[in-house]
Amino acid sequence: MEAVTFGVLGAVTAGRGPDVLALKGPRHRAVLARLILARRRVVPVARLVEDLWEAPPPRAVGAVRTFVGDLRRALEPDRPPRAPARLLVT
Repeated sequence: MEAVTFGVLGAVTAGRGPDVLALKGPRHRAVLARLILARRRVVPVARLVEDLWEAPPPRAVGAVRTFVGDLRRALEPDRPPRAPARLLVT
């Protein structure tokens, strides 16, 4: 499998070879950008919530977990369910 490449200047993008990966909406892209900028350091969920919302909704933590799960599926489509992630690790 080819390596995943990321673009963060302008729109946040991810690709594998010539293929552009579907990253869904702007909050998904914002989470990915924050994780890329952290450069392999842990980013607490609370920090992601702060980054995404000025006034977080009641289920903000659940939404962030959904965004991360969606990103994992986009970035590692062949990873079996419940198998350890290689790109987005929690």
